[in-house]
Amino acid sequence: MTELFSRFLTFSRAEWARLRDEAPMALSAEEVARLRTMGDRLDLAGVEEVYPPLSRLLAMHVEAAQALFQARRRFLGDTGTKVPFIIGIGGSVAVGKSTTARVLQALLSRWPRTPRVNLVTTDGFLRPNVELERRALMRRKGFPESYDLPALLRFLSDVKAGAHLVRAPVYSHLTYDVLPGEAAVVDRPDILILEGINVLHAGAPPHGGQNVPFVSDFLDFTIYIDAAEEALAGWYVERFLALRDTAFRDPQSYFHRYAKLSDAEAIETADALWQGINLVNLRENILPTRVRADLILRKEENHQVEEIALRRL
Repeated sequence: MTELFSRFLTFSRAEWARLRDEAPMALSAEEVARLRTMGDRLDLAGVEEVYPPLSRLLAMHVEAAQALFQARRRFLGDTGTKVPFIIGIGGSVAVGKSTTARVLQALLSRWPRTPRVNLVTTDGFLRPNVELERRALMRRKGFPESYDLPALLRFLSDVKAGAHLVRAPVYSHLTYDVLPGEAAVVDRPDILILEGINVLHAGAPPHGGQNVPFVSDFLDFTIYIDAAEEALAGWYVERFLALRDTAFRDPQSYFHRYAKLSDAEAIETADALWQGINLVNLRENILPTRVRADLILRKEENHQVEEIALRRL
């Protein structure tokens, strides 16, 4: 990884853990278990060695951004309020983005100057299934073209403008669709964490010299969670098997038809979904954004972060 990321400083897990200093660590084993999403094997030791140094680094960035904002406000004679610091978390399906986002939200909210930390996922900005079906995009769900990008950009623009009560659509993993009329409300938090597979995607430049913003233009700090393809494939299959025995059994589940599959049938189905959809998206759209991140968390097959790469200033 060192050769590939020459623009990054790389740390082993032990080296990174020594950077914790006075970072607050107030998560119990029970809290870690509650924050952990299905299939993730994060434990208290993993949290203590990786996430307090990261929350300390992020708190420094937030404080520096707030100081710069105050200085610029004085320069302009502006009386406006501070704007939220937005952290983007990207990476493959099944890599553990949700767990990372939730742990960081819990830790950052313990810093004295960042008590209000909101978390929004980009899943809510997927186009509704009926629209994806009309556009023949159901097999491309999760690819960049399956998102309502204008809506996501409007949301981020309003948040960055310091608007009150900004609404984000909500996604149901049970029905595998956006929930009509449901919304998460963001009201000028100190920090907003935006989690999603394509938050670092820039897309192709438009023709004609038009200026088109990207999601990453609104992000103040970005994190990419990385793992080998073989590990990701294994985690995806494991999660599919766990869901078959839990959420898929709900008659309201979009995937209820998979609930009665045998182990062999479930593994074959999950592998086909991984190979035909998620791996393609990873290689074409997600993995190429890795080098755009400010920080990369590299996971090994045991789901533990063993290497951290921090972009050089």
